[in-house]
Amino acid sequence: MKPIRILLCDDQALFRDGLRMLLSLHSDFEIVGEAENGEVAIQSTLLLKPDVILMDLRMPGMSGLEATRRIHANSTATRIIVLTTFREDEEIFEALRAGACGYLLKDIPADQLADAIRTVDQGGTYLEPGVASRVVEEFSRLSGMPDHRSALDSYQFSVRELDVLRQVSRGRTNKEIASGLHISEGTVKNHLTSIFSRLAVQDRTQAALKARELGIT
Repeated sequence: MKPIRILLCDDQALFRDGLRMLLSLHSDFEIVGEAENGEVAIQSTLLLKPDVILMDLRMPGMSGLEATRRIHANSTATRIIVLTTFREDEEIFEALRAGACGYLLKDIPADQLADAIRTVDQGGTYLEPGVASRVVEEFSRLSGMPDHRSALDSYQFSVRELDVLRQVSRGRTNKEIASGLHISEGTVKNHLTSIFSRLAVQDRTQAALKARELGIT
């Protein structure tokens, strides 16, 4: 099996060393590089083409948030997990809007971090439980806003596209969606291409956020 190629981005060398040692215990992970700030992370992504980046948010020079935004805009194949000490709502939602597929706090258990990397690599999203509860609360607030029905109608989704988008909003992978809806993964990908185009988004995380705004759960 091809290992998951991981780039570590954090300004603290000691923390990067600890992550490298921890993740090297997993045979399906390969640490391909390290970066001490957002600018180096962008350069390393272009050079190394990692599958997953573990990205700190606040670093000297270019922040992880800005790096996430730029990497996502130019390399949608690379999945980004924010790994930070900051749990404020502003950081959480800005990171997700920038294109992060996961948001974890640095005190996360080691097995959860490994699960998050695998989940994100397979096309899913992964939010630390405390972060997830805040996202759900925000989605619930947005779902209570008026005119969702008329806004949803304007996208002219087919019934099957709505089924797929609903599953995306629940964090399902393509394989899980295909199994649940009894369709092929190729068909799921085709529906996602259409959904992304209609919503004017670039990936499933942004599509999930938009789905929640539209009241699709």
